[in-house]
Parts: sequence; structure tokens; C-alpha cells
Amino acid sequence: MEDHSARNKLVIALLLVSAFVVILNETIMGVALPHLMADLDITASAAQWLTTAFMLTMAVVIPVTGYLLQRLNTRPVFILAMSLFSAGTLISALAPGFAVIVVGRIVQASGTAIMMPLLMTTVMTLVPPGSRGRTMGNISVVISVAPAIGPTISGLILSALEWRWLFLLVLPIALSALALGALRIKNVTVPTTAPIDILSIFLSAIGFGGFVYGLSGLGEAALHPPVISPWIPLLIGAVVIAVFILRQLQLQKQERALLDLRTLTTKTFTIAAAMMAILMMSMFGVFILLPIYLQNVLGLSTLQTGLLLLPGGLIMGLCAPTVGRLFDKYGPAPLIIPGAIILSVVMGGLVFIQQDTPFWMLLIAHIVLSIGLALMFTPLFTVSLGSLPPNLYSHGSAMLGATQQVAGAAGTALFVAIMTLRATSLSAGGANLLVATTGGIKAAFLCGTIISLGAIVAALFIKKPQHGQDMGHHH
Repeated sequence: MEDHSARNKLVIALLLVSAFVVILNETIMGVALPHLMADLDITASAAQWLTTAFMLTMAVVIPVTGYLLQRLNTRPVFILAMSLFSAGTLISALAPGFAVIVVGRIVQASGTAIMMPLLMTTVMTLVPPGSRGRTMGNISVVISVAPAIGPTISGLILSALEWRWLFLLVLPIALSALALGALRIKNVTVPTTAPIDILSIFLSAIGFGGFVYGLSGLGEAALHPPVISPWIPLLIGAVVIAVFILRQLQLQKQERALLDLRTLTTKTFTIAAAMMAILMMSMFGVFILLPIYLQNVLGLSTLQTGLLLLPGGLIMGLCAPTVGRLFDKYGPAPLIIPGAIILSVVMGGLVFIQQDTPFWMLLIAHIVLSIGLALMFTPLFTVSLGSLPPNLYSHGSAMLGATQQVAGAAGTALFVAIMTLRATSLSAGGANLLVATTGGIKAAFLCGTIISLGAIVAALFIKKPQHGQDMGHHH
């Protein structure tokens, strides 16, 4: 067979650039919420929907992508993902009011959800095991840097322009990625055929959607009493996910599963996915708590906050390719174990912040934390998918994507809820606002420290995938 390496490099490069734009967009709204609340005259809990609706859509769409990627070719899936993303961006940019922006965000999110598993599956299919770490390093750059610089970019845009520009500036980039991809991306997978199970889609939408909605509701409920208790969607979600799992176990006997759960019979994949969940919870928790602390306690502006968190994000990205190379050479343990220890130590250190902690200490803490996360992300992606047989790559990617969304939502909800409950009880005991807020944030970091200890335990069990280095690769 002829050598496809040039074609493969191009396909992967195009996918990486597109994924970067798409993921950058996921965190661009956070800093913008106060502006939107003022411009559109909406409450905080309404504005939250711009982020919640996005996460919900991701949680609903990602489980379906494992199926999509097996049934459709690379090129149509890419065109579908980027078309949805561009359409959503356009809808939001031209939106007359709040409701339409939410619709735009939902359309955007459905494109985003397809993009990540597409990128992962394609890389696993095209790149031989020996050099996967390097390529996965590049993916980690996308996954870690894009969300980290999102807030800084939106802070910069909003300091000069109105909120529409958050979408107007992304649109030409998205459209050019779509055009370039439509011209240059070649099909690199071999699709299979199987009827789609409508019931499974329905169950996964209600299950994952309800669960993530309940989780984000828990964080909200701590701030203002909800109309219905968030425990209701949480419980319904959990029950429906259980039914969904049983249904998949039935269907996978005939190779018809929407999300193939045989990925979980591989021990390494399951441990890596669990560790990924802990990392996402910790990371999202810190991403939420640090800005609140920097702005509400230390009194920094949104732009200053964005700039303070920027070096960590960039360093995370700069480390990733090196980490990938080290992984290819030494395997996961020498990277993952120190990474997990760094995470716990920094989280533990953040428990000791005060109302007057100098901001440069937080800058250093954030940079060290970012290095710890960088040491873990690339090896975890590579080990988790590398331990699966090739026919399960797409389901494995979808599983990791779903884990990330649910864990991110859970982390955010948990940290916000703990912070609010502690701060409220301190205020009730007569503490002033700054002391109460700081106390709340410290309590949340303590919880994060406890969770992060789980990552150290998991790290000890992660092994480099053994099975045949040449399995299923045709050059």
C-alpha cells in the first residue's frame, strides 16, 4: 500500500486546528456573563443557562458520537461538526435576545461534542502506538490550553467591543476551517452498518442530560432556592442511565450498541477514565473558584483575572508535547504519579488562602497546578485508548468525552455548593462578606484536596498497554 503519512499529518493538523477553535469557545462565555446580564437585563441564574445549555448538549450528544463515528466516514462527520458549530456561532452573533443566544449555544455545542471524539478516534486509527504520545500531546494542548485562554480572550474582546464580537470573531475562523476541511480531509476510517437504536438515544439524552442538569442545579440551589429540587432530575437521570446501561449490554451482543460498554472490561481504560474524572472535577473546580476568589476577595478585574490565569494555561500547553515524548520513551508511571502528587499538594496549599494572600502566590500555585495536570492528561488519554482494541476506539473516545462533561459539571456543582453552604453558615455566624467568601472557598478546596487523593491511588495502578504493538495497523 502507498504511504499515507503526508495525508494523515494534514488530516490530523486540520482536525487539531478545528478542535482548538471549537473548544476555545466552550469557556469563552464565563467571563462574559456579567456583561450579558447587564446588556440583556437578565438574572444570574438565567445567564448561567448559556453555560449550562452548552454542557447539557455536550452530555446528550457525546454518547451518540461513538455510534456516528462507526457508521459514517471521517469527512462527512467533520463537515457535520463544523457546519453545526458555524451555524450556532452565526445564530448567536445575530441573536436579537437572550433566548436565541441560548439556541445558538446549543447548536454550537452539538458541533463541539462531535469534534472531540472525532479527533481522538482519527488519531488512534492513524498513529502507530510507538509515537502516539507525541500526537496525543498535541491533542492535550488543544484540550487544556483552549479552555484556559478562553477567559483571557473574552476579557480582552469585552474590554473593547460588545458581546456579539465573541461570536463574530470566531465565525470566520470556523468557516475557513470548514471550507479547508471540506476540500482537504480524506476519509480514513472504514464505516460499518447497523441500525441505530432510537430508544438508546432517548435514554441517553434523558439520563445524561438529567444527571448533568441535576448536578448544575445543586450548585445553583446553594445560591438561590430552586423551583424544583435538583435531586429530582439527578435521581431520574441516575435511574435512566442505569436503564441505558442495561440496554447497551443487550445491544452490544449484536454489535448494535449506541455506546459500547465493553470498553469498561479493560481494566486500564476504566482506571484511566476514573482518574480523568477526578482531574476534570479538580480542574473545573479550580477554574471556578480561583476567579471568584481573585475578583470577589482580592478585587481584581475580569481582565486581570484572565491574565493571571493565562500563564498556567500556556505552560500546560507548552509542556504537553514534551510530556508526550517522555511518555513514548518511559511510559505512564513516571509522569502520572508525580502529577497526581503535585495536584494534591497544590490543592492542599490552596486551603490556606486568606483575605490578603498576595496574588503572585496564586499565580505560582496555578502554574504548578497546570504542570501537574499536564503531566497527567497526555498519558491518560494515550493509555486509556491505547489499552482498547481498535474497533472500540470510537466508543472509548465517546466514553472519555462523556466522563469529562459529567465530571466537569459535577466538579463545578460540588465546589460551588460547598463554597456557598460554608460561606452562608459563616455569614449567619456574624462573619463579614470577605471572611465568609474566603471561608467558603477554603472549604471547597479542602474537599478538592480529599478528592485529589483518589488520583494518587489510581495513578499507582495505571500500566502501559501491552498488547501487540502492530495490531490492526496497515502502513
